[in-house]
Amino acid sequence: MDIIAFLIDFILHVDKHLQAFVASYGMWVYVLLFVIVFVETGVVVMPFLPGDSLLFIVGALAGTGMLDFTLACTVLLIAAIAGDQSNYQIGRWLGPKVFQWEDSRWFNKKAFDQAHAFYERYGGITIVLARFMPFIRTFAPFVAGVAAMGRTRFTAFNIGGACLWVLGVVSAGYFFGNLPWVRDNLEKIIWALILVPGLIALWGAWRSGRAQSTRQ
Repeated sequence: MDIIAFLIDFILHVDKHLQAFVASYGMWVYVLLFVIVFVETGVVVMPFLPGDSLLFIVGALAGTGMLDFTLACTVLLIAAIAGDQSNYQIGRWLGPKVFQWEDSRWFNKKAFDQAHAFYERYGGITIVLARFMPFIRTFAPFVAGVAAMGRTRFTAFNIGGACLWVLGVVSAGYFFGNLPWVRDNLEKIIWALILVPGLIALWGAWRSGRAQSTRQ
């Protein structure tokens, strides 16, 4: 319970925690940033770590001079790309071992073929959009691996999505994170960064499921 309480406090007050870390450990903050983003995007069981809020705060701190904007973006980009690539590889390796393919009663060949076809057709935009959706960005590359999405295609959209996500959100924090209104409402903004994309994803999934039921 103490760990959960700390994680919640860290997510909601990531600005204060990062400032304290910089004051105590200086340049080691870039190692911390790499680890958080890599684990959040690269380890399928860690979707609850801060992503969008962390990038926004990093940008805001870079705007005050506490962090180097270029170095922070470079570290975060490498972490985001490597994280998704790792998650994809875990999916490619784990999928066959879990399902044992056609020899397992748990394997649904039709479902696999549908997932594979979906990721071959829409996997690129899925990987890019998932970057901006908490939880989904952790599972999308894993599912892409399980569905055997082409590695070259996945890597291209992984890099493109990471650039849009990291540079976009960090830049937003850099230019707007230190405005008085933003600082006064930072906790609400962090909650919005967590909840709004998730609600949009749930609504989209509900609409998709409803449309599929109607067609049947």
